[in-house]
Amino acid sequence: MEMVYLEPTESKSLSGPTYFDVIRTQELEKFLTDAGLYPSNEDAIRQEEVLGRLDQVVKTWIRRVTLAKGYNKQFVQEANAKIFTYGSYRLGVHGPGADIDVLCVGPRHATREDFFIQLKNMLDETLEVAELHPVPDAHVPVMKFKLMGVSVDLLYAKCIVSCSRSTFYFNTFDVGESIIYICYI
Repeated sequence: MEMVYLEPTESKSLSGPTYFDVIRTQELEKFLTDAGLYPSNEDAIRQEEVLGRLDQVVKTWIRRVTLAKGYNKQFVQEANAKIFTYGSYRLGVHGPGADIDVLCVGPRHATREDFFIQLKNMLDETLEVAELHPVPDAHVPVMKFKLMGVSVDLLYAKCIVSCSRSTFYFNTFDVGESIIYICYI
């Protein structure tokens, strides 16, 4: 069987939308807003606040894990984890009440067990957290919970290199059906 490689096709048109296209788009957006299919500005602000609070909790957790593993004070202060949104929230196509899918990337010394035991315990003690359900044995291990009333699905991945700086640099490579992310620190 011969492999067929598809090449990108040329654009059919380089012109922008017509006046009619703009009017119809505005009508559609108004209809979707009136139908309650777009999150309100208040919801968007709350979701950003939730992500900020989750970032604080994760950074505190990673410093506690680093300290518990016996690293020196400077390394503990520099220890870092970073959260990334993905899914419908990241794409901006989420509806009101939809959960936020979040990936936490941490240093190599913070294990999955640390995530599902220590971070879970920290979330349990956090007043804004409700309905905490860790699912460590799932095909994709996840912690599901509500933070400040917003549903969050939190995954964890650890870097295979030390992640002690506050900045992560990512390169992405599209390899067939998979996208590979490489973390530079």
